[in-house]
Amino acid sequence: MTLATATPADAARLTRFVNTAFRGEDSRRGWTTEATLLEGGERIDEAGLLEMLAAPNAAILLCLGAAGELLGSFHVQAEAERLHLAMLAVAPAGQGQGVGKFLLQAAEDYGRQHGCTVSKMLVISLRPELIAYYERRGYRPTGATKPFPADPRFGIPQQPLTLLVLEKPLAQPPPAAPRPL
Repeated sequence: MTLATATPADAARLTRFVNTAFRGEDSRRGWTTEATLLEGGERIDEAGLLEMLAAPNAAILLCLGAAGELLGSFHVQAEAERLHLAMLAVAPAGQGQGVGKFLLQAAEDYGRQHGCTVSKMLVISLRPELIAYYERRGYRPTGATKPFPADPRFGIPQQPLTLLVLEKPLAQPPPAAPRPL
């Protein structure tokens, strides 16, 4: 697996990829589908993805396979001491092969490189398997919640949805040893 960073030229392909990973029939082959929770709509549109790419101290990290195929993506944004994570997407057929773990580690490294001491994300409360996945990687619910967005462009909830706030402290790497003169 290789790590790359998305550019605006990747927006159309990346939009299709994210929507396939989260919504529609193809997403049901993976364990991260939202198709049972939301009807219609897209997870992201191209304009929204371009906006995410243009945000200050933000990137969309890409996991590429040996032939350059897109295996996964993850949005990261450093804001003061907080790293905000969103939209971890892995191709449904490739789930369970370490892509998510690879991208999560790369995202946390991005945060450390930007001086972040805490990593934060929002997860739909009705996704216990996803919450457990992040808990195994050191994330903990803070007790805070946020309402699920009410924009029908991105899907209509089939039941009331709430977003849980998860956080993890990011240990900073030890300072480099001084080089001999």
